Amino acid sequence: MDLVSVLVAVVVILFLVNVFRNQKSSTNFPPGPMPLPIIGNMNTINTLKPQNSFIELSKKYGSVFRVYLGTQKLVILCGYDTIKDALINHAEEFAGRPVTPMVPKTSDNYGILLANGESWKVMRRFTLSTLRDFGMGRKSIEEKITEECELLIKAFRSHGGKPFNNLTIINAAVANIIVCILLDHRYDYDDPTILKLMNIVNENVRIMESPMIRLYNSYPSLIGWLPGSHRKLVENVKEFQIFVRDTFTRKEKELDINNQRNLIDAFLAKQQEGNPESTLYYHNKNLAKLVSNLFSAGMETTSATLRWGLLLMMKYPEIQKNVQNEIENVIGSAQPQTEHRKEMPYTDAVIHEIQRFGDILPGSLPHTTTRDITFKGYFLPKGTTVIPLLHSALRDKAYFEKQYDFYPEHFLDSDGKFKKNEAFIPFSLGKRSCAGENLAKTEIFLFFTTLLQNFTFQAPLGAKLDLTPALGFTNCPLPHEICAIPRR
Repeated sequence: MDLVSVLVAVVVILFLVNVFRNQKSSTNFPPGPMPLPIIGNMNTINTLKPQNSFIELSKKYGSVFRVYLGTQKLVILCGYDTIKDALINHAEEFAGRPVTPMVPKTSDNYGILLANGESWKVMRRFTLSTLRDFGMGRKSIEEKITEECELLIKAFRSHGGKPFNNLTIINAAVANIIVCILLDHRYDYDDPTILKLMNIVNENVRIMESPMIRLYNSYPSLIGWLPGSHRKLVENVKEFQIFVRDTFTRKEKELDINNQRNLIDAFLAKQQEGNPESTLYYHNKNLAKLVSNLFSAGMETTSATLRWGLLLMMKYPEIQKNVQNEIENVIGSAQPQTEHRKEMPYTDAVIHEIQRFGDILPGSLPHTTTRDITFKGYFLPKGTTVIPLLHSALRDKAYFEKQYDFYPEHFLDSDGKFKKNEAFIPFSLGKRSCAGENLAKTEIFLFFTTLLQNFTFQAPLGAKLDLTPALGFTNCPLPHEICAIPRR
């Protein structure tokens, strides 16, 4: 028997032992399809768009079931009611993040997205507090967004109504808002620094869901030495961290504790307090990862939402016209402001439906159980990886009449007034919900209404508008061109 055959045999035996041990130790674990050696259930799951397969499996196994992706055992939660029960009624038990083999190479329990324990709690409290101070709810950040809107309009106008791809300039405009909060700075849309950072984020989003990453998390010792996207992800993370470290090193020299202008200033001020908490948690590794987390999350999801919005307005010109009519009636030629939103139920409904239909983060970031728990009659031991399938809530037929269609009436009552829908959870729920939710809502409203106030969006002549999401960790529109026709 050659070496390869021996390795395969060892992997198969270890896998079967692992499956047997799991079944023996927890006879009341959620049901699911029988896994195969080495690949688990990857033969029956669309690994590029697993949410589609999970929806089908839920029809057979119920709203709580398990699958194997390689050796990774996941519990999937489907449907709004089940997700809410877990993340709200059992918030503490489902508040962990899994520590896969890739995590120490890209996060190592720093920042907020993938961190656990007291460090995560301290960083999340700091983030929420600082975003309130320098962003959400303050007039100053609305003014910054308004200024960025004007620059974005200028960039759109420069194309003279001719077709162009809006990916880079929308990414840059949105990135400038979070950069303003982090650094009190903005970049021109063609600045090499912002282009480089955006390219890193966009590439990482594409490869995070790649089969190579899943294989590495299942078999790190066998896959680690091979070339592939797992290596590129680590390289990109290191490159981003170098930029962040260089940036806050400069900020440290300029720090005026009595005049804190941005999030990095606030963090460095905490660092100098000299108490046990500042020593334990307000160190440079946490700062570097926190800034990376906020930049990546702050740019990617909001930018994707706006791009979906413009694509859908091109696809449904009658809805675009209705939004523009409401803008004219409520705002006129004035600059849109957040206070206008309550007077614009149709536009508000359209924005909600863009987020629901766009389904930007279909699987959410994975959770883990922080202690043993019996949930929906099933026993989940501490450390179980759990996927609250946000896609299944945003497509829940019990809450959305036309769950697979773009239908703003999901958020309007019979009198045309805005109607909340509790299954609308694009920012997730509970202790791990998006820290920047309010900031994102403000950005989306101001950017979207300003763009539709100034332009009518049309598809290039002969172009077919495809609403199929691109492959990646997030659901982004496929590459496409738009025509921005000036309205004034």
